[in-house]
Amino acid sequence: MKAAILGTGSWATGLARVLNDNGVEVLMYGVDDREIEDINVRHCNYKYFKNVKLEESIRATKNLPEVIEGASYIIITVPTQFVRSVLEEVKPLLKQKVTVINAAKGFDMNTNMRISDTIRSVFTKDEINPVVSLIGPSHAEEVVIRMLTAVCAVSLDEKTAQDVQKLFSNDYLRVYTLTDEIGAEYGAAYKNVIAVASGILKGLGYGDNSRAALITRGLVEMTRYGMLKGGKAETFFGLTGVGDLIVTCSSEHSRNFQAGKEIGLSDNASDFMAGNQKTVEGIRTCKVIHDDILKNYPDFEAPITNCVYDVLYENGKPSEKVKELMNRALKSESIKG
Repeated sequence: MKAAILGTGSWATGLARVLNDNGVEVLMYGVDDREIEDINVRHCNYKYFKNVKLEESIRATKNLPEVIEGASYIIITVPTQFVRSVLEEVKPLLKQKVTVINAAKGFDMNTNMRISDTIRSVFTKDEINPVVSLIGPSHAEEVVIRMLTAVCAVSLDEKTAQDVQKLFSNDYLRVYTLTDEIGAEYGAAYKNVIAVASGILKGLGYGDNSRAALITRGLVEMTRYGMLKGGKAETFFGLTGVGDLIVTCSSEHSRNFQAGKEIGLSDNASDFMAGNQKTVEGIRTCKVIHDDILKNYPDFEAPITNCVYDVLYENGKPSEKVKELMNRALKSESIKG
């Protein structure tokens, strides 16, 4: 059995090790010569994991046809802005029906579609099995050193989800199945916005009480929005919701948290936004969600998202936005609003 992994980054490397441990033949596709050389020659991915030695059976190449040839599974780990273009290169190479597994988090940057919808828009039902997404609290830095982790295999088709569940599950990675694709994907995306906010609080010097309040109210905001889009409330209280939210809002491994922290330290987002923030999914996701609410749900309250948007895109001062959140009209705590 062979799995093709699109990407040679941190998550690609972590998943490659999981599959290799499970006896699956793994070949990674990348465009970075140094990363490919590190994986093939030095048996490491030094850019992401300085002290992790990889098995010699984990290989990488720039040759996409070689990667796709004979693969039963194609796993997407590239940044969301590249998902569609890479899949369009893959499409003419398919010689058999495959299962496409999405491990990228966020929205298609070109269309604002959920990634599962992007996959279905590229391939026909005759080319691929039902789409599966791997979602949950899973920093690659921990998975690659075999620390205990649990995620969900999310698919509209339970049988395909179970197949992927068996593919990845082992002694250190436990995989559950879930069929609420909408809820899981919106949770996976929205949590990045809340993580940016959590990092901002950290950078501003606020403590555990503050961030616990933010994460909890962020979960409420995320759940309400996800339900508007068609997701189920209970999904947001599982691994793909609160689980992913907690780890992304609390860990130094999180790029979204780190971005927010940097913004909070300077009490200004302009310098950060002027730099390279392509891999910080929460920045783009914040705009997508903000604009969607403004256009389609004008009466929906999303105070945290609105404040993060103001900081990122309207030159709002983070410390002032915190005061704004704390001085909103008093109300009862309710998931329903």
